[in-house]
Amino acid sequence: MASNILESITAQYHSLTRSGKKLADYIFAHTGEAQYFSISTLAENSGVSEASITRFCHGLGLAGYNDFKLALAKTDHVTDMGELSDSPQGIASEDSLNTIFQKIHKASVLSLNETLELLDENAINKAVDLLVQADRVFCFGNGGSMVMAMEAWARFSTATSRFVHVSDSHMQIMNTALATSRDVLLVFSYSGSTKDMEDTLQIAREHGVSIILVTHYPNSRAAQFADVVLLCGYNEGPLQSGSIPAKVGQLLLIDCLFYGFCRRNPEASAAARSATAEAVARKML
Repeated sequence: MASNILESITAQYHSLTRSGKKLADYIFAHTGEAQYFSISTLAENSGVSEASITRFCHGLGLAGYNDFKLALAKTDHVTDMGELSDSPQGIASEDSLNTIFQKIHKASVLSLNETLELLDENAINKAVDLLVQADRVFCFGNGGSMVMAMEAWARFSTATSRFVHVSDSHMQIMNTALATSRDVLLVFSYSGSTKDMEDTLQIAREHGVSIILVTHYPNSRAAQFADVVLLCGYNEGPLQSGSIPAKVGQLLLIDCLFYGFCRRNPEASAAARSATAEAVARKML
């Protein structure tokens, strides 16, 4: 393979299929933004199928689409700390600590503002309906998204005992296999494109379990299974995986769901929050 992915595409361009050339042309014209796309978004924007994209990646000697995104990100201009240098939030080692603080703050504010713009009141209401009516709510996520699932469980645990957090992907699919139509999955997946989560969501669909998905990509594979899709802001590139600003937007969504849930039965919620606060207070010195 050539020294960077764009050179490799150029070298193979004349041997590509018609759809391969169409995809290559799109990538050349949108190199900077394509690294942020899910495979479904790239397929929609470029006008080729997901299968064609997968074959395109394999033809370049890559294991799959995620490897392609990472290779594409490495062709962009990055700082010595792996941040995009043309981004106002890109951090370099030469930045002073105060400059780094300012950039982190700007990125977090950007994430909050973008998530707020994407908030759909009808979608939140529908999600709250499902949460209120559920016997159990399973909070799932893989990798960095597992942390967000735990945050949701911890937040709702102050007001109800019906939320359950399961971190291991095998245990997630086992719990889903035993779930009923009275249960709900609250799933966090920034990319919406991980195999473990897709397997779990497929089982949920077969058992009639409702799914609330928090993701950045409305047309992701996971979104195809969801009853409600809630979108978080902030473009997280392959080299910025696990970024805090991407999580800040998801925290906003968790709190919107939490207060939407509590306002449906304010007296019971207030009593539960008071009881849990008093219980924890005994552990404080």
